[in-house]
Amino acid sequence: MKTAKSPASRSHDAAVVDMLKADPEFADAYLATALEEADQPGGQTALLAALRHVAEAQGMAAVAERAGIPRESLYRALSPRGNPTIKTLLAVMGAAGLQLAVTRG
Repeated sequence: MKTAKSPASRSHDAAVVDMLKADPEFADAYLATALEEADQPGGQTALLAALRHVAEAQGMAAVAERAGIPRESLYRALSPRGNPTIKTLLAVMGAAGLQLAVTRG
């Protein structure tokens, strides 16, 4: 007999994806923060995770199709060990309806 998971037993990743599904505009602040912290220890991995969460919230297959990237390649590029090219990064961000911006800090 299967038992339903309680909300408390839900993974962090699943909780973030659910928040992004509920409030798509949250993706802007979420990715901006991850990008600001990309030069910190673990920051690049966190940025990939944030982009993966956004893609999962929008549907990984749909984002991959809009980006012109095979779904399996997108999963690999956004995995914790991924190392996407700038071309892939920009394609995924564009497919997710996001832009990379530069400001003076």
